[in-house]
Formats: sequence, structure tokens, C-alpha cells
Amino acid sequence: MSDVISFEIVGETAVITFNNPPVNALGHKVRSGIVEALETANNTSTVKAIILIGGGRTFPAGADITEFGGPLLEPGLPAVVNIIENQKLPVIAAIHGTALGGGLEIALGAHFRIALNTAKIGLPEVHLGLLPGAGGTQRFPRIAGAKASIELMTSGTPINVDMANKLGVIDRITHDDLLASALIFSQEIIEQKIQIVKTSERTDGLIDEKSNKEAIVNARAALKSKALGLHAPFRIVDCIEMSLTCPLTEGLQYEREAFIDCLNTPQREGLVHAFFAERKSSKVPESGRAEPRKLSSLGVIGGGTMGSGITIAALKSGMHVTMVEQDEESIARGIVNVEKVLNRDMSKGRLNADGKLEIMSRYTPTTNYEEIADVDMVIEAVFEEMEIKKAVFRKLDQTVKQGAVLASNTSYLDIDEIASATTRPRDVIGLHFFSPANIMKLLEIVIPSNPHDDVVATGFLLAKKMRKIPVRAGNCHGFIGNRILSIYGELAAYLVEDGATPQQVDQAVRNFGYPMGPYQMFDMAGLDIGWANRKAGESTRDPKRRYVGIADRICENGWFGQKTGKGFYEYPDGIRFGIENPDLQKIIDQERAKKGITPKDFTEDEIMRRYMAAMINEAAEVVNEGIALRPSDVDVTLLYGYGFPRYRGGPLKYADMYGLQKLVKDIKEFENEDPIFWKLSPLLEKLAKENKTFDSLN
Repeated sequence: MSDVISFEIVGETAVITFNNPPVNALGHKVRSGIVEALETANNTSTVKAIILIGGGRTFPAGADITEFGGPLLEPGLPAVVNIIENQKLPVIAAIHGTALGGGLEIALGAHFRIALNTAKIGLPEVHLGLLPGAGGTQRFPRIAGAKASIELMTSGTPINVDMANKLGVIDRITHDDLLASALIFSQEIIEQKIQIVKTSERTDGLIDEKSNKEAIVNARAALKSKALGLHAPFRIVDCIEMSLTCPLTEGLQYEREAFIDCLNTPQREGLVHAFFAERKSSKVPESGRAEPRKLSSLGVIGGGTMGSGITIAALKSGMHVTMVEQDEESIARGIVNVEKVLNRDMSKGRLNADGKLEIMSRYTPTTNYEEIADVDMVIEAVFEEMEIKKAVFRKLDQTVKQGAVLASNTSYLDIDEIASATTRPRDVIGLHFFSPANIMKLLEIVIPSNPHDDVVATGFLLAKKMRKIPVRAGNCHGFIGNRILSIYGELAAYLVEDGATPQQVDQAVRNFGYPMGPYQMFDMAGLDIGWANRKAGESTRDPKRRYVGIADRICENGWFGQKTGKGFYEYPDGIRFGIENPDLQKIIDQERAKKGITPKDFTEDEIMRRYMAAMINEAAEVVNEGIALRPSDVDVTLLYGYGFPRYRGGPLKYADMYGLQKLVKDIKEFENEDPIFWKLSPLLEKLAKENKTFDSLN
């Protein structure tokens, strides 16, 4: 028997166990082992039933995605599922942990399904730009109908076994030992001679034809606004529609063709890259060299928007949090900020009263620094001004116990300079949370010049506790994300000054796949923040570098975006998405006239060529300088912090797919317009010359 499949006979039942840790992925060896084990069961005269069960912590949690894009190794998963379904002996899938993707399709091939009460099932292939390709789109609707099938497959969100039981997908739920319960179930089937019904022959979900047709129509309409240019969700609906009227063989053929169609799209490549990049981002050298320090209590300096968000994220992770503010009025605001989020969770059913009480019992607001003397980590989240932050760190140095990690939540500032305010600079790191900190998943962990390895490891432990996606960032102005943002934000300003409108730029960026354009984002963040940064950097600005003053003129009018009801857009009656600001064009015209600029027309393609070239070129320099460990970390940063469309993989994956030689040609063309701004990254130039990709550096 295969080393990833074990076979045992218990009474009259053959127990086939998946042993391919960590998630029992259905790679070629597992698939071959299943077929071999089934043959053994059939050739053993005493065996009257078969149980499929996962070893370790889960039932198979999906296919082996490392095989995607390579040659098909037989037996393929669709064939294995068909073999399971066509067994003469009753086959029982015993599910614990998660049965996801190919794992659930294996279970659907079985004739009966029993699950531990804590288990979850799902078909999340859409997150990889794919659809269930081993019969999931054909078998699941035959049990549960079109509406539930569409929701499960187009969202990719797993459901619990109680819901699966209501849908008819799970036959029995157990709270006891899963194998023991499955063996009892097996014996019942044997003794009572319960008839085998193949999933492909079930019609439970097909009876209500009217409801199924409505679900298909409604899904297609909804996806037009929700799917953001994605391909797979629409093909999923197509396949489910086929399941409602076609024989299984025809439906499976259609599903296979649709799966291959999705497999061969750039979206699949981008989404799979994003999947692996996310998992790689937490693998850093410091964590390999040292264990993290103890981390059960946290001090947070500041109860504003960021401080409260960090506090909530820490409280929800199970930590004790002491929030320090400068006076009672500020503390009162901080308490309100924290409770507002928890009350919202209660109103949405995500938290009950007892849960809120338990969370609040671990929350201590205070104006006294002495109350954080014994915490394991302190995160400063005060105003983004160097001298204010250094004053806080001098106080922390005097107050907080030795061995505690001291962290600054900063978007741009020099972590080494902040650390210099203490007598223990090697205990200091940067933690750049993204707003709102209790929701946004990205956390840039900023590494100063010489931190202790265990301090860095503790930063990554915090990210894990808070369920954040961590990215290691070197210490420079803006780190990874904001450094790159400043460059493509600068490029967006050039586009407008040269002839495009903010609306045109935003529309082009949204059509590329972003949820919003840069000018919408600037208005939402507050134009006064960028204005303050520009004024602070005025003394060090290269006088030869082109400077666009349009945003400054807007701010001089007191228009700071959504918060003031006016910025690049107008926001009458507090609307979320602005309308054209009728007073903006006058400012733009005046700034063009000062420089003698005759506006020119830009196509959407021309806008995006410049926009992406600027972003990618700066991203390449971030990698070249070692600010990012690897290109995929840049991709993760832009995906999770800045709305880069996930199906494009991130800016450097997009660059690989666009073609580095083509990109270099674009930048050299733009260099003729502005040789100071357009300076080709040596790394990008080198990779293009050597016919390599950014992916080769991951």
C-alpha cells in the first residue's frame, strides 16, 4: 500500500486512511493509493463496506495545486471520484477538520457521509481562479439545488456541518470519536442492507425547477457587479446550470472543459501566485534563528482611530490590552471607539453580550504609563510626527520592563531614529498597521538596522495572533507599500496635469480591477495627510524633479476630501462615492497655465501603461535595495494593503505576465518625456536582459 494511504480491516469494514500531512492534499500518490486500496477492499471477501477517513487533523482539504499547469498524471481526480461512486460496496466518507475542494468532491463520490460536529465543507476553487473540476458542480446541485450551490462555489466560503446536514449533503453528525461512529454507521448499513444511492442519481435539488432557474438568472445579474472582471464565477454558474438538466456524463464533460478554460487563464496564474505568496511572507530569517518572546499582554499608546483598531485586534486575539491616553477626555473617546466596534459586532450577530463582557474584562484604559510597566509589548500609535514619537519612546524606555518589545505604528518614519530615543534600540521594531486596523489584514513589520532576532520573531507572532498577513519590510521612507504608493501617486498627478481628468484616471484604474482609483482613495484617506507629508519633505525635495501643485491648491481651499465634503470630488449629503467637483477644473487649468502645459488626450491603455510602469519600476527598486525580502512580498503588500486586483497576482507577478522586455521598452519611451522621474531599475533591466522573471527570485 502507498505510504500516503493506509488500509485496515475492522470487522466487515475496510478503513482507507489519507496520510499526506499537513492537509492530506490529493496529489498523484494519494490518488493512486486510493484506487489501489479500493481494489484491495473489493478483492477481500470479508469486506462489506468501505470508510474513507483523514489521518491527522483533517479530511483531504483540496487538490495538490502544485500540479496545476503541469502534465496530467493519471489517475486524475475526476476519475478517482467516479471510481469511488461506482463501487458496488457502500462507501462512507468520514469527515473531520475540513473537506474542501477535491476533498469534498471525494466525499460527494461516496454514497454516505458522516461528519464530526466541528467539521466544515466547501468548494473554494474560485479563490484560485478555478471551479470544482472533479464533479463538484454536477453532484452538489443534485443534492442541494442551484441557489445553495452557487453561494458555496462563487463565494468559496466553507459552511459548517449543521448547514450541510440541512442541505442534505451530510447524512449524520457525530460529537464522539469519528472512526468509531463511522464504523457503527457502516455496520448499520451492512446489517440493514441500506440501499446505495449514487450522488449523481439523486434528484433532491432538482425538483424545484422554478427556484433553480431564478437562482441562475439572479446569480448572473449579481456577478456583473460583484465579480470585478473575474472569469471563474461565471463559468461556475454555467456548470451548475448544466447540472440541472443534463445527464451526469454530459455535465462532467462540460465541467472538465470549463475547468481547463479557467486553468489556462492568466487569472488562475495570478491567483495561485497570490495564494503561495501569502503563505511565504511569514517565512523570514529571524524566525528561523530565534524563538519569539512571551506575548500575552499588550500596551497601546493612543486611543484614536489606529490605537483603537489595534486594541480591538489584540483583544479579539485573546490578549490583555492596556490603552494609555494623555487625559481623561481622550481615554473616554478611546473607550467609545472600542465599544462602538464591539457593539457593531453584537448587532450583526458576531458577538453576544457574554462575549463582549469577556473581551472588555481584558481591556484597561488609563492615563498612567506605570500601568504598562509589565506588559510584553507596547505599540505606540500617536500622531505621525517624529519628535512626538521620540518623546513617547523616551517615556517607554523609562517605564516598561526590560525584555518588552517596543513598537511604533508608523506609515513613513525612520524606525532607527525612533529607536535612538531609547537605551535599548535592539528591542524596537516598526509595526505598520493599515486602517481600520481591526479589519485590514496586512501588517508591515519594519526592521531597523540591528534588532534582536527574537524581537522580529515576536512581531511575526503578534501578526499570527491577530490573524494578519505579515510582510517583512526594511527601514526606508514609506517602507514597501507607501514608498511605492508615493511614486504611482506622483505619476497620477502628472497624468492630470498633462491632460487627463481625475475621473479618467480613476476609471482606468477601476477597469484594471482596483476597487477604487487613486483620487477616490486620496479623498477617502484625507488630502490633509498627504499635504502635511509634502510640506514636511519640502526642504529635501529635488528641485529638478517635477512637482505638481494641484493637490496643494485644493488643500489651501480647505478641501480635504470626504471629511470636508469636497476634494477631488464633491460629497453632497455625505455620499460615499463622490461626484465631479465643479470648481476643480479651474485649479487644474491655472496650474497647467503656470507651466505652459498644453493638455493632451490619454487613452485608458496609455494611462495604465504609465501607471503600472511607475509602480513596477519602484517595486523592482524596493526588491533591489533589500527593502523587501522577495518580489512576492511586494505583491502581498499591494494585494492586501492597497487594493491591487488579486487575480493579477500583484504588481511584480503582473510584470512577469506582461513581459519584462516590453516593460523596459515602455519605461525607456517614457524616459524621453521625463528622464528624472523615469529612471529604469537596474534589477528590472538585468532580469529583462537575462530573460528571467521576478518569480525566479522568490
